[in-house]
Amino acid sequence: MRILSIPNAITLFRILIMPFFVAALLYERYDYALALFAVAAISDALDGLVARITKQKTIIGAFLDPLADKCILVIAFILLSLQYWMPKWLTIIVVSRDLIIVIGWLLLYLGYHITKIEPSILGKITSASQFLIVAYLLLSINIQNIPPPGDWMFWAVAALTIVSGFQYVRRALRQLNEK
Repeated sequence: MRILSIPNAITLFRILIMPFFVAALLYERYDYALALFAVAAISDALDGLVARITKQKTIIGAFLDPLADKCILVIAFILLSLQYWMPKWLTIIVVSRDLIIVIGWLLLYLGYHITKIEPSILGKITSASQFLIVAYLLLSINIQNIPPPGDWMFWAVAALTIVSGFQYVRRALRQLNEK
């Protein structure tokens, strides 16, 4: 089994740029934060595409890729809300959903040796909406002519996040019933 493949190297690169993304946000260098976030988003699409095309899907890649996505999103939501760019209530919803999913997976693994939770289409749409709201927010901070996100955008991301969170809980309970 190969651990270090091109897709995994791209994912590791995405993880390694996170401290620079954090620093850019903390030091209010939103231009750098936007560039690093764009690189992270592009590398996220690229690693999945390369893995499918070259048939280099690995167990470690299946674990690291969503972990890298969640880390950069959680970091972005928390830091942007602390700087009053992102609504705190939305950050609470996003972080809570991710914590519920991670704790649920851990309980399924420890209690029932269920190791795989397939991402749902709604979960992928939710992640995409979270990436888009952060990207749009960073764009609006950096480019004067772009208006800040409207409340409806935040509410749409919140609704998707909540519904997909309930879907993951329902799917986990179904897996438990099957065991």
